[in-house]
This record gives sequence, C-alpha cells and structure tokens, in this order.
Amino acid sequence: MEKKAKSIENKKIDNLKARIFIRLEKSQKSQWKSICRKKNISLTSLIINAVDNRIMDDERRRVLLFIEKQDNIFAKIENNINQVARYVNGQKFISISDVKTFNEKLILLSDLRKQQNEIFERIYSLLANDS
Repeated sequence: MEKKAKSIENKKIDNLKARIFIRLEKSQKSQWKSICRKKNISLTSLIINAVDNRIMDDERRRVLLFIEKQDNIFAKIENNINQVARYVNGQKFISISDVKTFNEKLILLSDLRKQQNEIFERIYSLLANDS
C-alpha cells in the first residue's frame, strides 16, 4: 500500500514538471557547467534564472550573507555601548562633554540603523519579487 502511495505522489510531482532538451555544443555545455561549479548552483537553476531574468541563487546567498554581516556589525557596536554604560556606572561619573559626545554618537548610530533597515527592506522586497 505504501509503495502505491509513493508511486501516485511521484506521478503528481512529475505532472508538475516538464523536461526540455537543448542542443548545444559540448564546449558551451562545459562553459555553463564551469559557471555552475564556480557559483555552486545547478545547470537547471542557471538556465531558468537567466531566462526569467532572476537573481542567481549564489548571488541571493551573498546578499543574505552581507545583510547578516551588517547586522552583526551593529550588534558589536551595541555591545560596545553597553560596555561603556557599565564602565560609567562603575565610576559613577562622566563629564558633560563626554555625555554630549556619547549622545551624538548614539543619535548617529540610530540614524544609520534606520537607514540600514530601510535598505534591507528594499533588498528583501527585491529578493521576494524575484523569486
């Protein structure tokens, strides 16, 4: 019974997909496969994304990795801010000029974070529309 269910499921999947055969020179196929190895994507993915004018899977991974790195940078900065706050609390003193400078940097950081988030939202929107 289980084997029959799998067979029916496979037929459903096969009905959703179609094979296309492309004739091209061996050298062209080798070039395409070389590109796929470098980008760590399948030949099918390369062709479909190129035809549909969509972002390649490797480029999508690089964009997401960049976003993650950017977010990690802000996390490190925020950690440093907390360390400064602990240091000041331990001393129970901070000069007015240091407070002013620190607040200016916090405002700048907040503005940069907002800009980054707006850029990320646009990138995510582009990635979602490209899928």
